[in-house]
Amino acid sequence: MVDIILQAISLFFMIFLGFIMKRVGILQKNDGTMIARIIMNITLPAVIIVNFIDLKMDKKLLLFTLLALIWFMLQLLLAYLYSRKKNPQAKALYLYGASGFNIGNFTLPFVQSIAPLGIPLISMFDVGNNLLLSGGNKIIVDQVIGHSTKVRFKHVFSQLAKSVPFVCYLVMFFLRYFAIDLPEVVKIVTQPVASSNVFLSMFMIGLYLEFRLPRDSIKEVIGVLALRYGIGFSVIALLYFLPLSDLIKSMLSLLALTPIPLFGIMFAVASGVKEEVLGFAASMSFLLSLPLMTIVLLVYA
Repeated sequence: MVDIILQAISLFFMIFLGFIMKRVGILQKNDGTMIARIIMNITLPAVIIVNFIDLKMDKKLLLFTLLALIWFMLQLLLAYLYSRKKNPQAKALYLYGASGFNIGNFTLPFVQSIAPLGIPLISMFDVGNNLLLSGGNKIIVDQVIGHSTKVRFKHVFSQLAKSVPFVCYLVMFFLRYFAIDLPEVVKIVTQPVASSNVFLSMFMIGLYLEFRLPRDSIKEVIGVLALRYGIGFSVIALLYFLPLSDLIKSMLSLLALTPIPLFGIMFAVASGVKEEVLGFAASMSFLLSLPLMTIVLLVYA
């Protein structure tokens, strides 16, 4: 229990360090974009390789990929019902802010640092999450808010093909499903790179933290966070009564409390949502999720 608390404090310190570096002018928010590229194209793929390279593929893990798709769609449905009477920009704010799972930049580093046994479950869940987060959700949201009348699946497949983590997931899943082993040197080379993913991810979050918000947007931000975490706590309550192992319950509970994904922010801004509004909501979600996820692990410790 003490180890979990100390690990959580260390993660918070990494976030705080990034925020302080920005506040004193040593780094800027834009530097977070460069770090995000390093994470998405180098360190996160390395984490995926290291975590899959010795994994014994259980077909039951595929259920987590399917669960991610169902859960994501449920989030979108509830966000739509909650915001159906609002204007298009407000709808986009709720649809993007209340749906999706920030796994690569937050949950996976968190689990990697504190509860490594859950990494295979989180990774398989992220395969389904990536299918929608990388563009599938944008098609749905554009249809809902009236920004598009034509579904462009070609664009979605193009986005997925350009996503290094998603391609890495597919390649490693294929190799492990057919029990194809990679040379040990691959793990030796990628392990140090994978180890840096936790620090870079938390530090990047610190650079992205924003605490400036127009007063007329406070109500909407509270609404988005209330909806997102309301859905999350409802799922956690349901999990309590299901006949699942503590490992599965704890990992799904962590996923229920993930902060707003960065992809959601980018798509929302492109749909007309003010960057500072969803940026503030995302910052609050990062600060809320870290202690809440720590409590979940303490409960199941």
